[in-house]
Amino acid sequence: MKGFGMIELNKVGWLEKPVPTITAMDALVKPLAVSPCTSDVHTVWESSVPRKNLILGHEAIVEVVEVGALVKDFKPGDKCILPAITPYWEKVESQMGYHQHSGGMLMGCQYSNFRDGAFGEFFQVIQADGNLALLPEGVSLEDGVMVSDMVPTGFHGADNAEISYGETVAVIGIGPVGLMAVAGANLRGAARIFAVGSREICQKVSKLYGATDLINYKNGDVVGQIKDATHGKPVDKVIIAGGTLEAFEWAMKLVRPAGIISNVNYLATGEYIKINRVDWGLGMGHIKLTGGLMPGGRKNMEYLANLLAYKKLDVNPLITHRFQGFDKIPDALMLMKDKPRDLIKPVVII
Repeated sequence: MKGFGMIELNKVGWLEKPVPTITAMDALVKPLAVSPCTSDVHTVWESSVPRKNLILGHEAIVEVVEVGALVKDFKPGDKCILPAITPYWEKVESQMGYHQHSGGMLMGCQYSNFRDGAFGEFFQVIQADGNLALLPEGVSLEDGVMVSDMVPTGFHGADNAEISYGETVAVIGIGPVGLMAVAGANLRGAARIFAVGSREICQKVSKLYGATDLINYKNGDVVGQIKDATHGKPVDKVIIAGGTLEAFEWAMKLVRPAGIISNVNYLATGEYIKINRVDWGLGMGHIKLTGGLMPGGRKNMEYLANLLAYKKLDVNPLITHRFQGFDKIPDALMLMKDKPRDLIKPVVII
C-alpha cells in the first residue's frame, strides 16, 4: 500500500509500506475523509524528535475493513470517527483518568508518533471497541472529521478552564482549535468572550461561535486592549489555543486571582515559559495553570458527534478548502503549512 508521510525532518513524500496486520482487539480501516493538522506540520518541520518513513495523519473518518476476533461492536463496512488519541485502555494512566498518557507522557497520541497514521490506504486501530465511534446518520464525512481532533481539543480547553455561567473568557489564538474553544466556552455559559487573532476569516467565524469581542494583536498590546474593554477588570478564565510562548505572559496579566489559564496549544518551539512572579501573586495568587491533550475514546467521540447530529454545533464554517481524492493529501498538508489568509481547515474526501 502507499501512504503520505514524513521521510525525515523537513521532508515529506509518498511511502510504500505493507498493509498492517491486526491483533484480536484491533481493526484494519481505510480512510474516507482526512484533514491535515498543524500538529502534522510541527512533526515534520519543527520537531526535535527524529522520525523517519512514518505515515502522517490523525484526523479521519474511516471505513472498517477487517476486525479482530475479540472486537464485538464494529464490523466491516461500518463508517466510524477516528479520534486523534487512541490509547491502550488497560494502562495504569488510563485507569487514573489520563488515558492521553497511557504508557508515558503523551503516548496516547499514537499516530505519526509511534505508528503509521491516517494518510495511508489502510491503517490499524488498536483496541477498536474503545477507540472507534460510529458516524451518526445525517452527519457528513467532512463535518465528522472535525470531531476527530478540532472539536475535542478546543472543548478540552474550555473544560479544563472550568468555565461557568456568566464568566468572562479570553481565547488566545483562533485557528480551528481556538474557534472550537470559543464554541465550547459559549456552550458552557460564558457571557463575554474575547477572541484574540488577526485573520479576518477566523474573526468572522469566531463571532458565529459566540465571541463578543475581537482583539487583533497586530493593533497593539493584547493585554491593554482587553483591559481597556473591561475597564481594567481581569477576566475569569483564559484559554491558550495558539500563538507564541508570549501568550502565557499575556494570560497571567489578564486573569483574576483564583482564575484558570488552560492551554491546548502544541508548544513546538522554545525552551521555557515565562511567568512574572508579581502577576502570579508572588506565587500565591491561586491562579491555576493547566495544559491538556484532548481526550480520545469512543464515549467522547459519540457525545461530541451528538452535538452535530442534533444541530447543537455546526462545524461546517471551519472547513474552507475541500479536496477530492487520495492524491490530494499533499496539497492539503501544504495548505496547513503555508496558512493562507483564507484558510481555517482543509478536508480531503477520499
